[in-house]
Amino acid sequence: MIRWWISALQLTELFVSSLVHLVYGFYIFSTAVAADWFFKPNLDIGLRRDDSKSSNGVDDLPPIVLVHGIFGFGKGRLGSLSYFAGAEKKDDKVLVPDLGSLTSIYDRARELFYYLKGGQVDYGEEHSKACGHSQFGRTYRKGNYPGWDENHPIHFVGHSAGAQVVRVLQQMLADKAFKGFENTSENWVLSITSLSGAFNGTTRTYLDGMQPEDGRSLTPISLLQLCRLGVIIYDWFDIPWLKAYYNFGFDHFNMSRKKVGIQGLVYNLLRNNGPFATGDWILPDLTITGSIRLNSRIHTFPNTYYFSYATKRTRKIMGITVPSGIWGIHPLLFIRVLQMSQWQHPPDVTPPYKGYRDKDWWDNDGALNTISMTHPRFPVEHPSRYVVKDSECQPLQPGIWYYKIVEGDHILFIINRERAGVQFDLMYDSIFERCRKHAFRKTPTLPNQVNQ
Repeated sequence: MIRWWISALQLTELFVSSLVHLVYGFYIFSTAVAADWFFKPNLDIGLRRDDSKSSNGVDDLPPIVLVHGIFGFGKGRLGSLSYFAGAEKKDDKVLVPDLGSLTSIYDRARELFYYLKGGQVDYGEEHSKACGHSQFGRTYRKGNYPGWDENHPIHFVGHSAGAQVVRVLQQMLADKAFKGFENTSENWVLSITSLSGAFNGTTRTYLDGMQPEDGRSLTPISLLQLCRLGVIIYDWFDIPWLKAYYNFGFDHFNMSRKKVGIQGLVYNLLRNNGPFATGDWILPDLTITGSIRLNSRIHTFPNTYYFSYATKRTRKIMGITVPSGIWGIHPLLFIRVLQMSQWQHPPDVTPPYKGYRDKDWWDNDGALNTISMTHPRFPVEHPSRYVVKDSECQPLQPGIWYYKIVEGDHILFIINRERAGVQFDLMYDSIFERCRKHAFRKTPTLPNQVNQ
């Protein structure tokens, strides 16, 4: 009888979570479509401009690149809606790339390079064969910053998984991993700022359906299983105007009905083909074990500035971790804040690392655990310094992860500016000021000095 009650509660929770996510996703999508219906911006022109726009010359003012997280989107997707809630308007040289919203960290890092440098995205022959997708993807005719090199480095700001994408990209640059670009180095990256960055994985992946045993397979009945089915069907129908608004980023897997037909749909649904069969999508990278695999190959480099904002929406009452209020947490995240604050690793499964303790992972923001967001910790802890006031760490030193802990849920500083209020401007203003005035290898040229 008890098992029946537990199963009933689990199914109820799955239904509620699925409904909340579906309603919120529909709200965001319908808002973008409605805005386009009334204001009618040309979506295709927006995408084309973002593909071809470039800085033919380079100056002393490096661009700031905002990299979205999971389920995110860049400039040109979802009409006029801004993933970073308009923060890109705070500086004249800001780029907002549109990367795959569910593609793997590796694939997104490759896409980001070609978005900036130009050319056709090359995922690499070996990787493409192993993961069962095309080697080449989207083409950026000129690139958005073709002059990018060690003498003209870039500031990156990544939200959630976007922060890990930038770290993987920097390691690829250090490893000279891009064919035809043998002169790359880690010094092409001037600074990395993380907003709720997914450095060390999250226990939420297990709550949503990833198996702790291997960090790759899905439980038969789970939120991620429903997500998998929805994504496959969405990509199979391949409706142009829908994908112009939102694209999960799996075009290089060729799952369209125009290419695979009914048989291909069945194979993909049965997990015989596609990203969910090979594990080449973002969720395996966001498990604790998956993040450890990534971190074991990524360095913190001595000439790059690192800063992170870790968010937290929990507090302790009599030694028990609970959500910090109800009204301040987005409905999309409240249930997960509660569940993550009570997470217990399955006792019959080997812990992800030596010295693992459940309580270290209880503080969270509804999507990521706070311990995961401060700086890379596992399998090796990188140099770090906790910051209360910015003035305490001036002048900044490269090669150290400066981090703050901010009261907020995982989506407080994106999509809806009004939710964050004054805190939105304070945080983004400090980020942009740091990039312009404190993180540099030579004396910077400030925006009001460029044309003097």
